[in-house]
Amino acid sequence: MERKIGARIRAFREKKELSRADLAERTGLDPAFLTAVEEEDRYPSLGPLLKIARALGLRLGTFLDDQVSRDPLVVRANERGEELTMHQSRDGKPGLRFHPLGKGKTDRHMEPFFIELPPEEGAEHKLSSHEGEEFIVCIGGRVAVTYGPEKIVLEQGDSIYYNSVVPHCVACEGDRPAAIYAVLYFPE
Repeated sequence: MERKIGARIRAFREKKELSRADLAERTGLDPAFLTAVEEEDRYPSLGPLLKIARALGLRLGTFLDDQVSRDPLVVRANERGEELTMHQSRDGKPGLRFHPLGKGKTDRHMEPFFIELPPEEGAEHKLSSHEGEEFIVCIGGRVAVTYGPEKIVLEQGDSIYYNSVVPHCVACEGDRPAAIYAVLYFPE
């Protein structure tokens, strides 16, 4: 990808003539966190990115789009690329690797992803929440979904659909990598 997501966020912020302090006030996020997002492409979860998008009056997918496609949008498995890594571990190993599947469809109302989840032995998982809904299908490995006080383990072929305003976390369960398809809906 020619421009990283952090650079795109900075460009949209500057176009709106907002300082990082202004954006921090609008989002409720720490200015140091916003600096890390813009300069180091750091993303702990989708919740903060959604807050940034809303504060800038944009869709979350705007940060991922670099071209407009025809309808229908077809993404071949061998052509999809990783564009976002979240929940990086303390030892610098990559966390969840997001492969956007709606990139280029500028009129979309959902954000579809293929997500690779590496094993994270002993990792602390923070719950996040945001407006909208999520639908997940486990296609490999085992996936732990913490939803409020409940922990649900998905195996290959299992799915879950939930309101994402409830604090939640999605992570690999066990010592083997996992993979999911996820569709996120964020209301306007």
